[in-house]
Order: sequence, then C-alpha cells, then structure tokens
Amino acid sequence: MSKPTPPHASLDRFEVRDGCLVVGGIALPQLATVIGRTPFYAYDRALIDRRIDELRRALPQEVALHYAMKANPMPAVVAHVARKVDGIDVASGGELRVALDAGVSAQDISFAGPAKSHAELMQAVAAQVLINVESFREVDALAAIGRSLAMHPRVAIRINPDFELKSSGMKMGGGPKQFGVDAEEVPALLERMRAGGFAFEGFHLYAGSQNLHAESICEAQRKSFELATRLAASDCDTIRHLNLGGGFGIPYFPGEVPLDLAPIAANLHDLVARAAVAMPRARLVIELGRYIVGEAGIYVCRIVDRKLSRGHVFLVTDGGLHHHLAASGNFGQVIRRNYPIAIGNRMNEAAVEESSVVGPLCTPLDLLGDRVRLPAGRPGDLVVVFQSGAYGASASPQRFLSHPPPTEALV
Repeated sequence: MSKPTPPHASLDRFEVRDGCLVVGGIALPQLATVIGRTPFYAYDRALIDRRIDELRRALPQEVALHYAMKANPMPAVVAHVARKVDGIDVASGGELRVALDAGVSAQDISFAGPAKSHAELMQAVAAQVLINVESFREVDALAAIGRSLAMHPRVAIRINPDFELKSSGMKMGGGPKQFGVDAEEVPALLERMRAGGFAFEGFHLYAGSQNLHAESICEAQRKSFELATRLAASDCDTIRHLNLGGGFGIPYFPGEVPLDLAPIAANLHDLVARAAVAMPRARLVIELGRYIVGEAGIYVCRIVDRKLSRGHVFLVTDGGLHHHLAASGNFGQVIRRNYPIAIGNRMNEAAVEESSVVGPLCTPLDLLGDRVRLPAGRPGDLVVVFQSGAYGASASPQRFLSHPPPTEALV
C-alpha cells in the first residue's frame, strides 16, 4: 500500500494566486477555459527558459547544449527550446521533420536510434543531418545511399560502452544492449567506414538516464571521454563532435534531492581542457531532455465524480493512464509511487482526507494517485499532476479504450 504523498519541492516552481495554481502567468481555472477542455498538458515557457539559463550559467561555454526531443516532441515546445540551445537530437524521421519545421539548421541536428529504416536514412542523408550510426548494417546502407545521392553522409558512431551509468533510472549502455556499437567493435567499423565516402565527425555515448547522483554522472562522462580518446587515437584530428550524453534527472518522489550541477560543471571544465589537447577540433556536447522540460509541465484533469467505496474516497477524473502512463506507474516503475499531485484550484486548502485519484478506464491500472492526502475533492475541481513536462502525452497509449486525446499547450 502506498503512503500518502507529502508536499513536493516541484510545487515551489509554480506561483499560487488566490488559492489557484498559476501557469504561464494564468490562473489554472482561466487557463482551462482558454484551452477549452480537460484533460490537458500545459508547459510553462518561463520555467523552461529558467532551466536553460541555469544550465548556461553552470556549464562551460565550450560545451554545446542539445535538446533530446524524445522527452517532449510537441512542435511548439521544440520551436521554443530550439531558439535557446545549440542543437536538437532526434530519434525518428518524424522527429526530424518537426526539428526542421522548427527552423533548426541541419548542421545542428543529430539522429540516433537502433532501427533506422532505409527511408529514414535516405531522409537524414538528404537533409544533411548528423547520423549516429548504430550498426554495421547502417554503415553499408549509408554508403549505398551516399553513392545514389552523390553525397557524403555526415556520421558519428554511437558507442555501447563497456560500463554503465550507476544509479540511473534506465541503463542505455554497458553489457549487451540494442543501442550503438559495442566498444570493442568500433575499430572494425571505423575501418569499414574509411572506404565508404563518409564525412566522419565523432562519437556519441549515452550510458543512462534519470540520474540524481552527480558523482555517477561525472564518472560516466570521464569514462566516456577516455573511451572516445582511445578509439580516436588514429583519427584525433578529425573528431569534431563528442556527445557525452546526458542522464540528468529530476526529483519525482518524496526523499529525492534535486541534482547538484556544480560538480558536473567542474568535471566538464576539466574534460574541456583535456579535449583541447587530445581532440583539438572536437566540441563536447551534453544531450538533455527531461532535465530541460520535465519540471516545467503539468497534466490537468477534472474530477467527474466523488465515490465512497467501503470507507475509501475515489476521485474519478476525465484523465488517466491513457494520457499519462508514467504517472500511473506503468512506465518503468518496479514499485509504484505517486507523482506529486494537487487540486490546482484549491492550493491553499488543507489536505484533510486520503483519497485515490483514478481515471475513466475500465482497468484498476488507471490510477494517477494512490491514497494521497488532498483537500476534499469535488466534481469540477482540477487535479494537477506535476513533473509532467517529459515523457507524458507522447509516451502514453492515447488510443486505449478510444477516449479523446489530451490537449497540449505552451503558455
């Protein structure tokens, strides 16, 4: 049984005015009226800007900051973020089109993914974006595409390192993985690429995600840099791009502490100095998604019914796991825990009862908040799920049971 959820630090990022949560300068009830329906996601552009500004102040100016678009591919969000970062990392042909539509220069787009189709590879070569090669098959396909288009594909090698990002929510490197080329196979891949007519630019490593431990991130960055340096020993003057990945996490649950950027910044300053000697033409890249947009977004649904079942209160809403799979606990959680949750039009009222916030779906998995302490919710009230700016709408089974999709708004 889950414990009641105490107040969460993420609530402090948003203003409260006259008892109502304020998003993008607009009180939540008014925002719901402007959007026209619930449920919806709302992303606060000022909070996104604040987070990017925090990163800019902390990180060395020599390090390029990229946005990992898979975290939130909403076109308006991508267009807004693109103006404030140095590049966009995409993971499909569809995302590539969104990035190009947002006005991002092809020079500043990189494309990763373990199963790029022939059509996607053609699209990427024609657009002249940087392709993170993840297999020998891709090298052979890209060589043929380059010849057919009379172009030199821009490529980097995504490396599956021989280490993991400790304490990460999802481990995406180390051991057997579907991502990238095993480090020990990279020399053979480089040899094959030399005859393929490629514009080789460097390496991409992404060891893991959602990490709140600065020392683990620093260790992974150092190991990634050292591995890339060894592999580039004979090509150090040609390396122009070294993507060290990201992994910066945000706190979701009670007891989690926000990530300390200071040691990461110090570590990157050291790596920049080392790169100036080992790879004099290379620019280091940090690739972040969740960390940029996650805390700037909320999911809002409306209470439709209040039910008392054998002494327990259920607040039945018009939203649920089909819109926000992660908050329901079905997107990687082993033991279900509540995202921070509140009644957004009654923020100043005391939490007087324990209730469960559920959705309209015919499954007990449709649970947004399990036994959370809230004000006594009533039909018409607006339930807010915080930490919802990343892996929300696009990571959820929106067609499940054929309910309408949520609206998304950048405010």
